[in-house]
Amino acid sequence: MMGATRPRATRRRSARARAVVLFGACVLSLAYSASAGAQEPAAPQRVAADQLKAAIDRLGSLDYATRTEAARLVRRTASAQAVPALLDAVSAHADGYVRYKALVLLTGFNDPRTKDAMRESMASPNDRLRTVAYSYFEHNPDPGILDTLVAALDKEQAEFVRPELIRALAAHATEPRVQQLLVREAGRGEDFFRSAVIEALGDYKARYAYDAVTAIAKLDGPLLDDAALALGKIGDRRALETLAGLQRSAPRTAQPFVAAAICLLGTNCESHENYLTQTLKFSDQNIGFQELLRGAASGLAALGVSGRESAVSALLEIGMPSRDPTRAPVALALGTVALRNTGLMLSALRGLSDRNAAIDLLAEGFDMLEEDLEKERFFATVRRGYWDAAEGSPERQLMQTLIGKLDF
Repeated sequence: MMGATRPRATRRRSARARAVVLFGACVLSLAYSASAGAQEPAAPQRVAADQLKAAIDRLGSLDYATRTEAARLVRRTASAQAVPALLDAVSAHADGYVRYKALVLLTGFNDPRTKDAMRESMASPNDRLRTVAYSYFEHNPDPGILDTLVAALDKEQAEFVRPELIRALAAHATEPRVQQLLVREAGRGEDFFRSAVIEALGDYKARYAYDAVTAIAKLDGPLLDDAALALGKIGDRRALETLAGLQRSAPRTAQPFVAAAICLLGTNCESHENYLTQTLKFSDQNIGFQELLRGAASGLAALGVSGRESAVSALLEIGMPSRDPTRAPVALALGTVALRNTGLMLSALRGLSDRNAAIDLLAEGFDMLEEDLEKERFFATVRRGYWDAAEGSPERQLMQTLIGKLDF
Protein backbone atom coordinates (compact mmCIF):
# COMPACT_ATOMS: atom_id res chain seq x y z
CA MET A 1 0.00 0.00 0.00
CA MET A 2 1.39 3.38 -0.97
CA GLY A 3 1.92 5.97 1.71
CA ALA A 4 0.11 8.63 -0.30
CA THR A 5 -3.02 7.56 -2.12
CA ARG A 6 -3.96 9.35 -5.32
CA PRO A 7 -4.67 8.00 -8.81
CA ARG A 8 -1.43 7.44 -10.69
CA ALA A 9 -1.16 8.30 -14.36
CA THR A 10 0.55 5.33 -15.96
CA ARG A 11 3.78 3.35 -16.22
CA ARG A 12 7.38 4.21 -16.83
CA ARG A 13 9.20 4.74 -20.11
CA SER A 14 10.83 2.24 -22.51
CA ALA A 15 9.48 -1.31 -22.09
CA ARG A 16 7.46 -0.15 -19.11
CA ALA A 17 6.10 2.79 -21.08
CA ARG A 18 4.76 0.54 -23.82
CA ALA A 19 2.14 -0.64 -21.35
CA VAL A 20 1.10 2.98 -20.96
CA VAL A 21 0.20 3.19 -24.61
CA LEU A 22 -2.36 0.43 -24.18
CA PHE A 23 -3.94 2.56 -21.49
CA GLY A 24 -3.65 5.62 -23.69
CA ALA A 25 -5.45 4.20 -26.71
CA CYS A 26 -8.24 6.68 -26.25
CA VAL A 27 -7.75 10.35 -27.09
CA LEU A 28 -6.32 12.15 -24.08
CA SER A 29 -7.48 15.64 -23.24
CA LEU A 30 -5.86 18.14 -20.93
CA ALA A 31 -7.87 20.34 -18.62
CA TYR A 32 -6.85 23.96 -18.81
CA SER A 33 -7.34 26.32 -15.90
CA ALA A 34 -8.59 29.80 -16.55
CA SER A 35 -5.16 31.35 -16.14
CA ALA A 36 -3.15 28.71 -18.06
CA GLY A 37 -2.74 30.98 -21.07
CA ALA A 38 -2.20 34.15 -19.06
CA GLN A 39 0.98 36.12 -19.49
CA GLU A 40 3.76 34.90 -17.22
CA PRO A 41 5.25 37.24 -14.60
CA ALA A 42 8.66 38.58 -15.59
CA ALA A 43 10.31 37.11 -12.48
CA PRO A 44 9.47 35.10 -9.34
CA GLN A 45 6.96 36.87 -7.10
CA ARG A 46 6.40 37.26 -3.37
CA VAL A 47 2.93 36.31 -2.14
CA ALA A 48 1.15 36.57 1.18
CA ALA A 49 2.25 33.84 3.59
CA ASP A 50 -1.30 32.60 4.13
CA GLN A 51 -1.88 32.50 0.38
CA LEU A 52 1.22 30.33 -0.09
CA LYS A 53 0.21 28.00 2.73
CA ALA A 54 -3.28 27.64 1.28
CA ALA A 55 -1.81 26.84 -2.14
CA ILE A 56 0.39 24.11 -0.67
CA ASP A 57 -2.64 22.64 1.10
CA ARG A 58 -4.48 22.55 -2.23
CA LEU A 59 -1.74 20.48 -3.87
CA GLY A 60 -3.68 17.48 -2.60
CA SER A 61 -7.00 18.50 -4.11
CA LEU A 62 -8.84 15.86 -6.12
CA ASP A 63 -9.84 18.57 -8.58
CA TYR A 64 -7.29 18.87 -11.40
CA ALA A 65 -7.74 22.61 -11.98
CA THR A 66 -7.45 23.39 -8.27
CA ARG A 67 -4.22 21.49 -7.66
CA THR A 68 -2.72 22.67 -10.96
CA GLU A 69 -3.39 26.31 -10.12
CA ALA A 70 -1.93 25.76 -6.64
CA ALA A 71 1.27 24.28 -8.08
CA ARG A 72 1.50 27.15 -10.54
CA LEU A 73 1.40 29.70 -7.72
CA VAL A 74 4.07 27.84 -5.73
CA ARG A 75 6.39 27.55 -8.75
CA ARG A 76 6.24 31.31 -9.32
CA THR A 77 6.87 32.27 -5.71
CA ALA A 78 10.30 33.66 -4.84
CA SER A 79 12.68 30.95 -3.67
CA ALA A 80 13.41 32.58 -0.31
CA GLN A 81 9.73 32.29 0.53
CA ALA A 82 8.73 29.08 -1.26
CA VAL A 83 11.55 26.80 -0.14
CA PRO A 84 11.01 27.03 3.65
CA ALA A 85 7.27 26.53 3.16
CA LEU A 86 7.83 23.47 0.98
CA LEU A 87 10.37 22.01 3.40
CA ASP A 88 7.83 22.37 6.20
CA ALA A 89 5.19 20.64 4.09
CA VAL A 90 7.51 17.76 3.19
CA SER A 91 8.37 17.08 6.81
CA ALA A 92 5.10 17.75 8.59
CA HIS A 93 2.01 18.01 6.39
CA ALA A 94 -0.78 15.66 7.41
CA ASP A 95 -1.60 14.71 3.81
CA GLY A 96 0.98 12.29 2.39
CA TYR A 97 0.16 13.30 -1.19
CA VAL A 98 0.81 16.96 -0.36
CA ARG A 99 4.18 15.96 1.11
CA TYR A 100 4.98 14.19 -2.14
CA LYS A 101 3.95 17.11 -4.37
CA ALA A 102 5.85 19.55 -2.15
CA LEU A 103 9.00 17.43 -2.50
CA VAL A 104 8.65 17.41 -6.28
CA LEU A 105 8.10 21.17 -6.43
CA LEU A 106 11.08 21.73 -4.13
CA THR A 107 13.41 20.37 -6.81
CA GLY A 108 12.56 23.24 -9.14
CA PHE A 109 14.22 25.81 -6.88
CA ASN A 110 17.77 24.38 -6.89
CA ASP A 111 18.18 24.99 -3.15
CA PRO A 112 20.98 23.13 -1.28
CA ARG A 113 18.57 22.21 1.52
CA THR A 114 16.75 19.97 -0.95
CA LYS A 115 19.43 17.29 -0.58
CA ASP A 116 18.77 16.90 3.14
CA ALA A 117 15.05 16.52 2.50
CA MET A 118 15.79 13.85 -0.08
CA ARG A 119 18.06 11.92 2.29
CA GLU A 120 15.29 11.85 4.88
CA SER A 121 12.71 10.86 2.28
CA MET A 122 14.65 7.72 1.33
CA ALA A 123 13.61 6.27 4.70
CA SER A 124 9.98 7.37 4.44
CA PRO A 125 7.17 4.77 4.52
CA ASN A 126 5.54 6.88 1.78
CA ASP A 127 6.38 5.13 -1.49
CA ARG A 128 6.02 8.32 -3.48
CA LEU A 129 8.55 10.17 -1.37
CA ARG A 130 11.08 7.38 -1.81
CA THR A 131 10.49 7.40 -5.56
CA VAL A 132 11.24 11.13 -5.78
CA ALA A 133 14.29 10.81 -3.53
CA TYR A 134 15.86 8.01 -5.60
CA SER A 135 15.13 9.88 -8.82
CA TYR A 136 16.73 13.00 -7.37
CA PHE A 137 19.89 11.11 -6.49
CA GLU A 138 20.04 9.66 -9.97
CA HIS A 139 20.41 13.21 -11.29
CA ASN A 140 22.52 14.34 -8.34
CA PRO A 141 24.78 11.37 -7.46
CA ASP A 142 26.17 11.52 -3.93
CA PRO A 143 28.87 9.00 -2.91
CA GLY A 144 27.86 9.61 0.69
CA ILE A 145 24.56 7.79 0.26
CA LEU A 146 25.86 4.85 -1.78
CA ASP A 147 25.78 2.51 1.21
CA THR A 148 22.13 3.44 1.79
CA LEU A 149 21.26 2.74 -1.86
CA VAL A 150 23.01 -0.62 -1.80
CA ALA A 151 21.27 -1.63 1.42
CA ALA A 152 17.89 -0.60 0.00
CA LEU A 153 18.30 -2.90 -3.00
CA ASP A 154 17.62 -6.03 -0.96
CA LYS A 155 14.41 -4.74 0.61
CA GLU A 156 12.84 -2.27 -1.84
CA GLN A 157 10.18 -4.16 -3.81
CA ALA A 158 7.56 -1.46 -4.49
CA GLU A 159 6.64 -1.56 -8.16
CA PHE A 160 7.00 2.17 -8.74
CA VAL A 161 10.00 2.67 -6.45
CA ARG A 162 12.52 -0.04 -7.29
CA PRO A 163 13.15 1.15 -10.89
CA GLU A 164 14.17 4.57 -9.56
CA LEU A 165 16.46 2.95 -7.00
CA ILE A 166 18.09 0.97 -9.81
CA ARG A 167 18.70 4.15 -11.80
CA ALA A 168 20.13 5.92 -8.76
CA LEU A 169 22.60 3.05 -8.39
CA ALA A 170 23.41 3.03 -12.11
CA ALA A 171 24.50 6.66 -11.84
CA HIS A 172 27.48 5.37 -9.80
CA ALA A 173 28.80 3.61 -12.89
CA THR A 174 32.46 3.41 -11.83
CA GLU A 175 31.81 1.68 -8.49
CA PRO A 176 32.78 -2.03 -8.77
CA ARG A 177 30.21 -3.16 -6.20
CA VAL A 178 27.45 -1.32 -8.08
CA GLN A 179 28.55 -2.96 -11.31
CA GLN A 180 28.35 -6.40 -9.71
CA LEU A 181 24.94 -5.73 -8.22
CA LEU A 182 23.39 -4.45 -11.44
CA VAL A 183 24.77 -7.31 -13.54
CA ARG A 184 23.25 -9.66 -10.97
CA GLU A 185 19.89 -7.88 -11.03
CA ALA A 186 19.74 -7.94 -14.83
CA GLY A 187 19.60 -11.72 -14.68
CA ARG A 188 17.13 -12.42 -11.91
CA GLY A 189 13.69 -11.56 -10.61
CA GLU A 190 10.52 -10.40 -12.31
CA ASP A 191 10.80 -9.32 -15.95
CA PHE A 192 9.36 -5.91 -15.04
CA PHE A 193 12.25 -5.21 -12.67
CA ARG A 194 14.83 -6.76 -14.99
CA SER A 195 13.60 -4.46 -17.76
CA ALA A 196 14.31 -1.45 -15.55
CA VAL A 197 17.84 -2.72 -14.90
CA ILE A 198 18.55 -3.36 -18.59
CA GLU A 199 17.28 0.09 -19.53
CA ALA A 200 19.46 1.74 -16.87
CA LEU A 201 22.52 -0.22 -18.04
CA GLY A 202 21.95 1.09 -21.53
CA ASP A 203 21.28 4.67 -20.48
CA TYR A 204 24.47 4.74 -18.41
CA LYS A 205 26.53 3.07 -21.16
CA ALA A 206 27.49 0.21 -18.88
CA ARG A 207 30.22 -1.53 -20.89
CA TYR A 208 30.87 -3.67 -17.82
CA ALA A 209 27.46 -5.28 -18.46
CA TYR A 210 28.04 -5.99 -22.16
CA ASP A 211 28.28 -9.77 -21.76
CA ALA A 212 25.21 -9.97 -19.51
CA VAL A 213 23.05 -7.85 -21.80
CA THR A 214 24.26 -9.73 -24.89
CA ALA A 215 23.23 -13.02 -23.33
CA ILE A 216 19.73 -11.65 -22.67
CA ALA A 217 19.46 -10.30 -26.23
CA LYS A 218 20.11 -13.78 -27.61
CA LEU A 219 17.13 -15.24 -25.76
CA ASP A 220 13.71 -15.11 -27.37
CA GLY A 221 11.47 -13.51 -24.77
CA PRO A 222 9.91 -10.31 -23.44
CA LEU A 223 13.29 -8.72 -22.63
CA LEU A 224 14.74 -9.05 -26.13
CA ASP A 225 13.61 -5.56 -27.19
CA ASP A 226 15.10 -3.92 -24.10
CA ALA A 227 18.37 -5.82 -24.38
CA ALA A 228 18.83 -5.08 -28.09
CA LEU A 229 18.26 -1.36 -27.55
CA ALA A 230 20.54 -1.35 -24.51
CA LEU A 231 23.36 -2.84 -26.59
CA GLY A 232 23.11 0.12 -28.93
CA LYS A 233 23.14 2.58 -26.06
CA ILE A 234 26.10 0.89 -24.37
CA GLY A 235 28.11 1.63 -27.50
CA ASP A 236 30.34 -1.43 -27.71
CA ARG A 237 30.67 -2.19 -31.41
CA ARG A 238 31.12 -5.88 -30.68
CA ALA A 239 27.34 -5.87 -30.39
CA LEU A 240 27.01 -5.49 -34.18
CA GLU A 241 27.44 -9.24 -34.63
CA THR A 242 24.65 -10.02 -32.17
CA LEU A 243 22.38 -7.35 -33.66
CA ALA A 244 23.02 -8.59 -37.20
CA GLY A 245 21.96 -12.03 -36.03
CA LEU A 246 18.79 -10.57 -34.54
CA GLN A 247 17.98 -8.91 -37.86
CA ARG A 248 17.81 -12.42 -39.32
CA SER A 249 16.16 -14.29 -36.47
CA ALA A 250 14.21 -11.96 -34.17
CA PRO A 251 10.45 -11.46 -34.53
CA ARG A 252 9.25 -8.67 -36.80
CA THR A 253 8.03 -6.68 -33.80
CA ALA A 254 11.61 -6.60 -32.41
CA GLN A 255 13.14 -5.21 -35.60
CA PRO A 256 12.57 -1.51 -34.77
CA PHE A 257 14.61 -1.92 -31.58
CA VAL A 258 17.37 -3.73 -33.45
CA ALA A 259 17.44 -1.01 -36.12
CA ALA A 260 17.63 1.75 -33.51
CA ALA A 261 20.44 -0.09 -31.73
CA ILE A 262 22.52 -0.42 -34.90
CA CYS A 263 22.01 3.28 -35.59
CA LEU A 264 23.12 4.13 -32.06
CA LEU A 265 26.32 2.19 -32.75
CA GLY A 266 26.97 4.50 -35.72
CA THR A 267 26.41 2.00 -38.52
CA ASN A 268 24.19 2.92 -41.50
CA CYS A 269 22.27 5.25 -39.23
CA GLU A 270 20.37 7.11 -41.94
CA SER A 271 19.02 3.90 -43.48
CA HIS A 272 18.00 2.48 -40.11
CA GLU A 273 16.34 5.72 -39.08
CA ASN A 274 14.52 5.77 -42.41
CA TYR A 275 13.34 2.21 -41.74
CA LEU A 276 11.89 3.35 -38.42
CA THR A 277 10.17 6.32 -40.05
CA GLN A 278 8.70 4.23 -42.85
CA THR A 279 7.58 1.56 -40.38
CA LEU A 280 5.82 4.22 -38.33
CA LYS A 281 4.12 5.61 -41.44
CA PHE A 282 3.06 2.14 -42.57
CA SER A 283 1.66 1.27 -39.16
CA ASP A 284 -0.17 4.60 -39.07
CA GLN A 285 -1.83 3.93 -42.40
CA ASN A 286 -2.60 0.24 -41.83
CA ILE A 287 -4.60 -0.77 -38.77
CA GLY A 288 -3.50 -3.91 -36.95
CA PHE A 289 0.24 -3.32 -36.56
CA GLN A 290 0.24 -1.76 -33.11
CA GLU A 291 3.33 -3.61 -31.88
CA LEU A 292 5.34 -2.42 -34.87
CA LEU A 293 3.95 1.07 -34.40
CA ARG A 294 5.00 1.18 -30.76
CA GLY A 295 8.41 -0.25 -31.58
CA ALA A 296 9.06 2.30 -34.33
CA ALA A 297 8.01 5.19 -32.09
CA SER A 298 10.21 3.88 -29.26
CA GLY A 299 13.16 3.45 -31.63
CA LEU A 300 12.84 7.00 -32.93
CA ALA A 301 12.57 8.24 -29.35
CA ALA A 302 15.86 6.49 -28.49
CA LEU A 303 17.52 8.19 -31.46
CA GLY A 304 16.06 11.52 -30.40
CA VAL A 305 17.36 11.13 -26.87
CA SER A 306 20.80 10.38 -28.34
CA GLY A 307 20.73 13.72 -30.19
CA ARG A 308 19.28 13.02 -33.64
CA GLU A 309 16.88 15.89 -34.30
CA SER A 310 15.80 14.26 -37.57
CA ALA A 311 14.20 11.46 -35.52
CA VAL A 312 12.23 14.00 -33.51
CA SER A 313 11.17 15.74 -36.72
CA ALA A 314 9.85 12.43 -38.06
CA LEU A 315 7.82 11.85 -34.89
CA LEU A 316 6.35 15.34 -35.12
CA GLU A 317 5.57 15.10 -38.83
CA ILE A 318 3.71 11.80 -38.43
CA GLY A 319 2.23 12.47 -35.03
CA MET A 320 0.76 15.97 -35.36
CA PRO A 321 -2.04 15.03 -37.83
CA SER A 322 -2.51 11.53 -36.41
CA ARG A 323 -5.23 9.90 -34.35
CA ASP A 324 -5.08 6.85 -32.14
CA PRO A 325 -3.79 4.20 -32.26
CA THR A 326 -0.84 6.15 -33.72
CA ARG A 327 -1.12 9.31 -31.66
CA ALA A 328 -0.59 7.87 -28.18
CA PRO A 329 2.75 6.08 -28.78
CA VAL A 330 4.12 9.01 -30.78
CA ALA A 331 3.11 11.47 -28.05
CA LEU A 332 4.74 9.22 -25.47
CA ALA A 333 7.93 9.06 -27.55
CA LEU A 334 8.09 12.84 -27.81
CA GLY A 335 7.48 13.22 -24.09
CA THR A 336 10.37 10.85 -23.43
CA VAL A 337 12.70 12.90 -25.63
CA ALA A 338 11.61 16.10 -23.91
CA LEU A 339 12.48 14.70 -20.49
CA ARG A 340 15.72 13.02 -21.52
CA ASN A 341 17.05 15.62 -23.99
CA THR A 342 15.25 18.87 -23.26
CA GLY A 343 17.63 21.00 -25.29
CA LEU A 344 17.01 18.97 -28.44
CA MET A 345 13.24 19.09 -28.02
CA LEU A 346 13.28 22.86 -27.57
CA SER A 347 15.46 23.17 -30.66
CA ALA A 348 13.01 21.08 -32.69
CA LEU A 349 10.09 23.20 -31.53
CA ARG A 350 11.87 26.44 -32.45
CA GLY A 351 12.10 25.29 -36.05
CA LEU A 352 8.39 24.57 -36.46
CA SER A 353 5.80 26.87 -37.97
CA ASP A 354 2.89 25.00 -36.33
CA ARG A 355 4.13 24.94 -32.75
CA ASN A 356 0.67 24.73 -31.25
CA ALA A 357 -0.08 21.34 -32.82
CA ALA A 358 3.36 20.04 -31.83
CA ILE A 359 3.02 21.19 -28.23
CA ASP A 360 -0.50 19.76 -28.02
CA LEU A 361 1.01 16.39 -28.98
CA LEU A 362 3.82 16.82 -26.46
CA ALA A 363 1.30 17.67 -23.76
CA GLU A 364 -0.51 14.39 -24.37
CA GLY A 365 2.79 12.57 -23.91
CA PHE A 366 3.44 14.36 -20.64
CA ASP A 367 -0.02 13.41 -19.45
CA MET A 368 0.85 9.72 -19.93
CA LEU A 369 4.29 9.83 -18.33
CA GLU A 370 4.55 9.24 -14.59
CA GLU A 371 8.01 10.77 -14.07
CA ASP A 372 6.91 13.77 -12.02
CA LEU A 373 10.40 14.79 -10.93
CA GLU A 374 11.72 14.68 -14.51
CA LYS A 375 8.74 16.73 -15.64
CA GLU A 376 9.46 19.25 -12.90
CA ARG A 377 13.03 19.51 -14.17
CA PHE A 378 11.65 20.24 -17.64
CA PHE A 379 9.24 22.82 -16.25
CA ALA A 380 12.06 24.53 -14.33
CA THR A 381 14.17 24.72 -17.49
CA VAL A 382 11.32 26.30 -19.43
CA ARG A 383 10.55 28.80 -16.68
CA ARG A 384 14.19 29.87 -16.50
CA GLY A 385 14.23 30.17 -20.28
CA TYR A 386 11.18 32.39 -20.13
CA TRP A 387 12.63 34.63 -17.45
CA ASP A 388 16.00 34.88 -19.22
CA ALA A 389 14.55 35.70 -22.66
CA ALA A 390 13.96 39.26 -23.80
CA GLU A 391 10.40 40.54 -23.61
CA GLY A 392 8.61 40.02 -26.91
CA SER A 393 11.31 37.71 -28.28
CA PRO A 394 10.48 34.48 -30.17
CA GLU A 395 12.18 32.53 -27.35
CA ARG A 396 9.91 34.03 -24.72
CA GLN A 397 6.87 33.38 -26.91
CA LEU A 398 7.85 29.72 -27.27
CA MET A 399 8.29 29.32 -23.53
CA GLN A 400 4.97 31.07 -22.88
CA THR A 401 3.22 28.65 -25.24
CA LEU A 402 4.82 25.65 -23.55
CA ILE A 403 3.80 26.91 -20.11
CA GLY A 404 0.21 27.46 -21.21
CA LYS A 405 -0.31 24.21 -23.12
CA LEU A 406 1.57 21.97 -20.68
CA ASP A 407 -0.40 23.61 -17.90
CA PHE A 408 2.33 24.47 -15.42
